[in-house]
Amino acid sequence: GGEDGASARCSPWMAGALCHVSPSPYFPTLPAGFVVGQAGLYEALGMFVVAYVIIGMTVLSVCAISTNGALDAGGAYCILPWHPCPGASLLSAAHLAGGVCGAALTPWPLNPPCLPAGHTMGSSFQVLPRSYWYELLYGTALLLVCLLVCLVGASIYAKATFLIFLIVMLVLVTVFVSFFAVGPTVVPLLLPEGNGSLAINGSFTGFRLDTLRAAYGVDYTTGRVMTFSTVFAVMFNGCTGIMAGSNMSGDLKRPSYSIPRGTIAAVLFTYLIYNLLAFTLCCTCDRILLQKDYGFLRDINVWPPFVIIGIYSSTLSASMSNLIGASRILYALAKDDIFGEALAPAKKTSHSGNPWVAVILSWVVVQLVLFSGKLNTIAAIVTIFFLLVYATVDLACLALEWASAPNFRPTFQYFTWHTCVLGILGCGVMMFLISPIYASASVVFMLLLLLALHYLSPSSSWGYISQALIFHQVRKYLLMLDVRKEHVKFWRPQMLLMVQNPRSSVQLISFINDLKKSGLYVLGHVELAELDSLPSDPLQSQADSWLLLVDRLNIKAFVNLTLADSVRHGVQQLLFISGLGGMRPNTIVLGFYDSAAPRDGLAQHPAFEGIEEAAQLIFPPVRGAAAPRRLSPREYVAVVADAVKMLRNVMLARSFEHFDKARAPSIDVWPLNLLRPDSARYADTCSLFLLQMACVLSMVRSWRHAQLRLFLCVETGTRTRGHEDKLRQLLKELRIQAAIRMVPWDAVVALHWQKQQEQRARPGEAAMNFPGNATCISDEYLKAANRLILEQSPSPTIRFLYLPRPPADTSFYPSYLHQLELLTRDLGPTLLVHGVSAVTSTEL
Repeated sequence: GGEDGASARCSPWMAGALCHVSPSPYFPTLPAGFVVGQAGLYEALGMFVVAYVIIGMTVLSVCAISTNGALDAGGAYCILPWHPCPGASLLSAAHLAGGVCGAALTPWPLNPPCLPAGHTMGSSFQVLPRSYWYELLYGTALLLVCLLVCLVGASIYAKATFLIFLIVMLVLVTVFVSFFAVGPTVVPLLLPEGNGSLAINGSFTGFRLDTLRAAYGVDYTTGRVMTFSTVFAVMFNGCTGIMAGSNMSGDLKRPSYSIPRGTIAAVLFTYLIYNLLAFTLCCTCDRILLQKDYGFLRDINVWPPFVIIGIYSSTLSASMSNLIGASRILYALAKDDIFGEALAPAKKTSHSGNPWVAVILSWVVVQLVLFSGKLNTIAAIVTIFFLLVYATVDLACLALEWASAPNFRPTFQYFTWHTCVLGILGCGVMMFLISPIYASASVVFMLLLLLALHYLSPSSSWGYISQALIFHQVRKYLLMLDVRKEHVKFWRPQMLLMVQNPRSSVQLISFINDLKKSGLYVLGHVELAELDSLPSDPLQSQADSWLLLVDRLNIKAFVNLTLADSVRHGVQQLLFISGLGGMRPNTIVLGFYDSAAPRDGLAQHPAFEGIEEAAQLIFPPVRGAAAPRRLSPREYVAVVADAVKMLRNVMLARSFEHFDKARAPSIDVWPLNLLRPDSARYADTCSLFLLQMACVLSMVRSWRHAQLRLFLCVETGTRTRGHEDKLRQLLKELRIQAAIRMVPWDAVVALHWQKQQEQRARPGEAAMNFPGNATCISDEYLKAANRLILEQSPSPTIRFLYLPRPPADTSFYPSYLHQLELLTRDLGPTLLVHGVSAVTSTEL
């Protein structure tokens, strides 16, 4: 069964081949007489097949994972972190200790235990005093023995279990010899009945075949009528323990070699023993003896103390196995800081590497469980906890198989995803067959524990299988996301926000996170440098700071960093390569180019109040007022023009350092192109995109109660009512709820017409004016329009304004930027929006 004492792991399961030492069918060793007496030989053998198919599927998963690289201390914990295995092992250790006490306190007959037929029954005597405190004393003494063995280390434990293995094998031999050596015998039985007792006789008949069929009766220890499901649930308790070897992974020289061989050998050996025992019991014992006395093997043995020695030895081995296994898992939990400082003392080890503090802590927990005095009540919980572990191990193996990770290459090849699924289903069915209430409570407890650990535990360095599964599924669905099947009905904003320095852009980063409305969100940054002149990529050292920024701001964004010789070239790179498949940015957001000095909003942000967290960010300080800029006004407008050429929507964000989300939200929309007042169009592509983005923002939960207002600029004498009706009908068709305000602007637009007349009078100067929109805009008009906006909407949370297309002639880029600056001066948080594609639909 392997090396390094791995064969000794068989001993906990050997105990099931002996007898049932506790007056309860839920003792975690196999009550062979109980199963055969109730279910008969045929159904008992069928139960063994079903039970071993279930645990066999889990054994295949354990072998596969344990042979996929080196296992550290913790065994099952290394296979699947954050499972209830330590609790199951500790409860099982206490339950096994109680089982030894139950065997020790069993009355011994004064007359010979096996009386020839026709002889009368004698009296019995109590070998040890029996009471709650005596049982607690005996259990404590047993646990002290286990504690001493485990404190010495795994080597003495392996030697002790191997010695116990030899003893158990000797006892097994005597059990099977007794079936042939002992003749027909009457076994006296004393059953409880009311306040007294009832004396009956059971018979050991020698080899006969009268107990083949099922004959379910009343269990004398509980008074319940047995059925196939209840007997199967009892029987399955004797099949647990397959993780005993893997829990000792840190103490084995070659765990990947020993665990599969030792575990498979133990499972096959116990399956053979259970079947032989069931057959011999069926042929030699009558049904009364099998159903009414779970300790009958002692009475029919050639030398009764042999069976008692076997009971003590096997149960002691099982107790030590659970105690030392739980301590190793507890040590692994402490070493990974899963529970923080609470388990810090459990990290201490001896010079030989034995985690003695974890052993003592495990012993204390077991001792506390012993104080309950009602150990049979936890037997079902113990088995359900173990089944939870088995099911999650199968789930881990299934996830590794489905994730198709190249590094999952176990040397054990005898498993498939089908075996994993069968193991999960089998464990789940058995849990609820044993106890639906305990099973449901255990599952809920495990889920709560997983949630608590997910949100409260520190970050760890191990690999998460969830990441491999997510990658596998995302890749598959990205391939299915066909850009040729895009439709305006399902359009959503996919944002690329260009950030020079996060210190001055915290408010804008958070705002765009709201504006994306479940779409793609990418933070882009251009680092100015030439890779040829650098020894290594400088972006690698910055990535952690950007990811920490995303985590602390609690935004759902990706980070794309690039290296370029200019900002314009870097933005072009990001526009070309950001995203994947059908998930690519369709909108770029830029901060506004003005003369205002940036302010550091990161240090005062609530998410970075801790000095340690802020110190982890390696972003440079904000640019000073007199410091040179990274790009010129002409290059800035060129970036906007490049985005429009690449059919990307553009947003320019100004004054977001004053953005205050805490105040009552309000959204003001000015859908008219104020740089082209003669157009007077409210339903072009750009205006509709502007309306769409304002509507998207109002649909976000934190903006749901925001007041959305549309400002319609009209001149006296025009059909204002007709314009309002058309706009209201448009909003109705687009399902946008907004208040419409008519804004007279005769005085403002008069400045524009006056300038137009002056230009017509001096046609030679027309070429000197901004030709992008084939018109001339004066500073006086822009200032008047700016004052009009301020008067009509003094202080909304956010304003949306129309952003015209940049001029075709690059020489007019500075004039274009100057006009935008005048229009938006002192307006507070403002978004200038330019749309290039249809994003609204009146269809369902």
